[in-house]
Amino acid sequence: MKITEKKIKGLFEIQLSPFEDHRGFFMRTYDSGIFIQKGLNREWVQENHSSSNEKGTVRGLHFLNMPHTDAKLIRCIRGEIYDVVVDIRKNSPTYGEWVSVILSEKKKNSLFIPRGFAHGFCTLTNQCDIIYKHDNFYNKDFDSGILWNDNDLNIDWPINNPILSERDTNLMKFNEFTSKFGGLEV
Repeated sequence: MKITEKKIKGLFEIQLSPFEDHRGFFMRTYDSGIFIQKGLNREWVQENHSSSNEKGTVRGLHFLNMPHTDAKLIRCIRGEIYDVVVDIRKNSPTYGEWVSVILSEKKKNSLFIPRGFAHGFCTLTNQCDIIYKHDNFYNKDFDSGILWNDNDLNIDWPINNPILSERDTNLMKFNEFTSKFGGLEV
Protein backbone atom coordinates (compact mmCIF):
# COMPACT_ATOMS: atom_id res chain seq x y z
CA MET A 1 0.00 0.00 0.00
CA LYS A 2 1.55 3.29 -1.10
CA ILE A 3 0.06 6.52 0.33
CA THR A 4 0.81 9.82 -1.41
CA GLU A 5 -0.36 13.26 -0.30
CA LYS A 6 -1.95 15.33 -3.07
CA LYS A 7 -1.36 19.07 -3.59
CA ILE A 8 -3.98 19.95 -0.93
CA LYS A 9 -2.85 19.16 2.61
CA GLY A 10 -4.65 16.21 4.18
CA LEU A 11 -5.82 14.65 0.92
CA PHE A 12 -4.17 11.30 0.08
CA GLU A 13 -4.26 8.87 -2.83
CA ILE A 14 -3.74 5.27 -1.79
CA GLN A 15 -2.33 2.84 -4.32
CA LEU A 16 -3.29 -0.68 -3.35
CA SER A 17 -0.92 -3.61 -3.94
CA PRO A 18 -2.74 -6.72 -5.13
CA PHE A 19 -1.20 -10.17 -5.09
CA GLU A 20 -2.15 -11.71 -8.44
CA ASP A 21 -1.94 -15.22 -9.82
CA HIS A 22 -3.84 -17.45 -12.26
CA ARG A 23 -6.92 -17.41 -9.98
CA GLY A 24 -7.26 -13.62 -9.83
CA PHE A 25 -6.03 -11.35 -7.06
CA PHE A 26 -6.12 -10.66 -3.34
CA MET A 27 -5.46 -7.23 -1.84
CA ARG A 28 -5.71 -5.42 1.44
CA THR A 29 -7.94 -2.37 0.97
CA TYR A 30 -7.53 -0.95 4.48
CA ASP A 31 -4.96 -1.42 7.23
CA SER A 32 -5.39 0.56 10.45
CA GLY A 33 -1.70 0.10 11.33
CA ILE A 34 -0.56 1.77 8.11
CA PHE A 35 -3.21 4.47 8.44
CA ILE A 36 -2.11 5.18 12.03
CA GLN A 37 1.51 5.57 10.86
CA LYS A 38 0.37 8.14 8.26
CA GLY A 39 -1.94 9.96 10.72
CA LEU A 40 -5.04 8.93 8.75
CA ASN A 41 -6.67 6.47 11.10
CA ARG A 42 -10.39 6.96 11.60
CA GLU A 43 -13.18 4.97 13.14
CA TRP A 44 -15.20 4.16 10.03
CA VAL A 45 -18.83 4.07 11.19
CA GLN A 46 -20.71 3.81 7.89
CA GLU A 47 -20.05 2.37 4.43
CA ASN A 48 -22.08 3.24 1.33
CA HIS A 49 -22.15 1.80 -2.17
CA SER A 50 -23.02 4.03 -5.13
CA SER A 51 -23.80 2.57 -8.54
CA SER A 52 -24.15 4.52 -11.80
CA ASN A 53 -25.32 2.91 -15.01
CA GLU A 54 -24.19 5.39 -17.64
CA LYS A 55 -20.95 7.10 -18.60
CA GLY A 56 -21.23 10.85 -18.01
CA THR A 57 -23.16 10.67 -14.74
CA VAL A 58 -22.13 13.43 -12.32
CA ARG A 59 -22.84 13.21 -8.60
CA GLY A 60 -21.94 16.08 -6.31
CA LEU A 61 -20.37 18.25 -5.10
CA HIS A 62 -21.75 17.03 -1.75
CA PHE A 63 -20.78 17.60 1.88
CA LEU A 64 -22.29 17.53 5.36
CA ASN A 65 -22.43 20.80 7.31
CA MET A 66 -21.08 21.16 10.83
CA PRO A 67 -21.22 19.42 13.20
CA HIS A 68 -21.79 16.39 10.97
CA THR A 69 -18.99 16.80 8.41
CA ASP A 70 -17.15 13.57 7.66
CA ALA A 71 -13.92 12.12 6.35
CA LYS A 72 -14.23 9.60 3.53
CA LEU A 73 -12.25 6.74 2.05
CA ILE A 74 -13.43 6.23 -1.53
CA ARG A 75 -12.70 3.40 -3.96
CA CYS A 76 -14.09 2.61 -7.40
CA ILE A 77 -14.61 -1.17 -7.55
CA ARG A 78 -16.13 -1.31 -11.05
CA GLY A 79 -15.45 1.03 -13.96
CA GLU A 80 -13.63 4.34 -13.77
CA ILE A 81 -14.48 7.76 -12.32
CA TYR A 82 -13.09 11.28 -12.37
CA ASP A 83 -13.20 12.05 -8.66
CA VAL A 84 -13.17 15.70 -7.52
CA VAL A 85 -12.75 17.28 -4.09
CA VAL A 86 -12.97 20.97 -3.21
CA ASP A 87 -11.37 22.38 -0.06
CA ILE A 88 -14.11 24.20 1.89
CA ARG A 89 -12.27 24.32 5.24
CA LYS A 90 -12.59 27.71 6.85
CA ASN A 91 -9.24 29.55 6.97
CA SER A 92 -7.50 26.88 4.86
CA PRO A 93 -4.70 28.27 2.65
CA THR A 94 -6.18 26.19 -0.20
CA TYR A 95 -9.82 27.21 0.42
CA GLY A 96 -11.78 26.96 -2.85
CA GLU A 97 -9.09 24.91 -4.61
CA TRP A 98 -9.90 21.53 -6.10
CA VAL A 99 -8.08 18.30 -6.92
CA SER A 100 -9.11 15.49 -9.25
CA VAL A 101 -8.02 11.86 -9.21
CA ILE A 102 -8.95 9.04 -11.57
CA LEU A 103 -10.19 6.14 -9.44
CA SER A 104 -10.72 2.84 -11.19
CA GLU A 105 -11.11 -0.86 -10.81
CA LYS A 106 -7.99 -1.31 -12.99
CA LYS A 107 -5.80 1.17 -11.08
CA LYS A 108 -6.89 -0.32 -7.74
CA ASN A 109 -6.53 2.98 -5.92
CA SER A 110 -8.54 4.89 -3.36
CA LEU A 111 -8.77 8.43 -2.04
CA PHE A 112 -8.71 9.57 1.57
CA ILE A 113 -10.67 12.82 1.97
CA PRO A 114 -10.45 14.57 5.35
CA ARG A 115 -13.32 16.48 6.91
CA GLY A 116 -14.05 19.85 5.32
CA PHE A 117 -14.21 18.95 1.63
CA ALA A 118 -17.02 18.90 -0.94
CA HIS A 119 -16.90 15.74 -3.04
CA GLY A 120 -18.22 14.69 -6.42
CA PHE A 121 -17.41 12.51 -9.38
CA CYS A 122 -18.11 11.90 -13.05
CA THR A 123 -18.35 8.37 -14.42
CA LEU A 124 -15.91 7.74 -17.26
CA THR A 125 -17.36 4.33 -18.14
CA ASN A 126 -20.75 2.66 -18.05
CA GLN A 127 -21.49 0.58 -14.95
CA CYS A 128 -19.51 2.27 -12.17
CA ASP A 129 -19.61 1.15 -8.55
CA ILE A 130 -18.05 3.18 -5.75
CA ILE A 131 -17.58 2.20 -2.09
CA TYR A 132 -17.38 5.00 0.51
CA LYS A 133 -16.27 4.60 4.12
CA HIS A 134 -17.35 7.48 6.43
CA ASP A 135 -16.15 8.45 9.90
CA ASN A 136 -19.49 10.09 10.77
CA PHE A 137 -23.09 9.06 10.30
CA TYR A 138 -25.15 10.62 7.53
CA ASN A 139 -27.57 13.28 8.76
CA LYS A 140 -30.13 14.39 6.17
CA ASP A 141 -30.74 17.73 7.93
CA PHE A 142 -27.08 18.73 7.40
CA ASP A 143 -26.72 17.42 3.83
CA SER A 144 -25.64 20.12 1.38
CA GLY A 145 -23.71 20.73 -1.78
CA ILE A 146 -22.15 23.11 -4.28
CA LEU A 147 -23.03 23.24 -7.97
CA TRP A 148 -20.76 20.87 -9.89
CA ASN A 149 -19.96 23.32 -12.73
CA ASP A 150 -19.77 26.59 -10.80
CA ASN A 151 -17.63 29.06 -12.77
CA ASP A 152 -15.94 30.33 -9.58
CA LEU A 153 -14.44 26.87 -8.99
CA ASN A 154 -13.54 26.35 -12.66
CA ILE A 155 -13.30 22.56 -12.32
CA ASP A 156 -11.98 20.89 -15.46
CA TRP A 157 -14.70 18.24 -15.81
CA PRO A 158 -14.29 15.71 -18.64
CA ILE A 159 -17.89 16.23 -19.81
CA ASN A 160 -20.16 19.03 -21.02
CA ASN A 161 -23.67 17.53 -20.81
CA PRO A 162 -23.78 15.24 -17.78
CA ILE A 163 -26.54 13.06 -16.45
CA LEU A 164 -27.60 14.80 -13.21
CA SER A 165 -30.18 14.41 -10.49
CA GLU A 166 -32.63 17.26 -9.98
CA ARG A 167 -31.01 17.90 -6.61
CA ASP A 168 -27.51 18.25 -8.09
CA THR A 169 -28.81 20.65 -10.76
CA ASN A 170 -30.08 23.00 -8.04
CA LEU A 171 -27.18 23.08 -5.58
CA MET A 172 -25.84 26.43 -4.37
CA LYS A 173 -22.98 28.26 -6.02
CA PHE A 174 -19.62 28.50 -4.29
CA ASN A 175 -19.98 32.24 -3.53
CA GLU A 176 -23.38 31.53 -1.94
CA PHE A 177 -21.76 28.83 0.23
CA THR A 178 -18.97 31.25 1.20
CA SER A 179 -21.45 34.03 2.06
CA LYS A 180 -23.70 31.71 4.01
CA PHE A 181 -21.13 29.58 5.87
CA GLY A 182 -17.68 31.10 5.34
CA GLY A 183 -16.31 27.56 5.19
CA LEU A 184 -16.45 24.52 7.45
CA GLU A 185 -14.67 24.56 10.81
CA VAL A 186 -12.90 21.24 11.23
